[in-house]
Amino acid sequence: MEPALERLDENECLRLISPGGVGRLAFSGRSGLTVLPVNYVVQDGSIVFRTAEYSPTGEDLRTGIPSAEYDVAFEVDAVDVDAREGWSVLIHGPAHHMDSPPEHAQTQETGVEPWPGGERAHGIRITPTRITGRRIGRTV
Repeated sequence: MEPALERLDENECLRLISPGGVGRLAFSGRSGLTVLPVNYVVQDGSIVFRTAEYSPTGEDLRTGIPSAEYDVAFEVDAVDVDAREGWSVLIHGPAHHMDSPPEHAQTQETGVEPWPGGERAHGIRITPTRITGRRIGRTV
């Protein structure tokens, strides 16, 4: 059997990541390119995760300009090393700080629970502007 690479459409990408879990947030921060794992949920087609408001992530993703948002990448994958199969979804879009009282309440209602301890009530939403994905598996 030969390995086959399949490009995934947006609907399949969203289906694969919709259960939530752990993904990787990528951005250019004050220390250069940064990639961090975060617990996330998919809510209304957007990625939502929680962090501490004054954490490096929370601060690095602020532009200091009202209504301006950083573009980030967010990647989720599943891999079966033994079978040499898996999929990967990559999302690009702006990182929006959920600062208003209704957004803050919405963050708490998502049910996303960050693994690290401590106060992590600040929500960030990534609204996809581009979604790509691929799957690799064996064909006969």
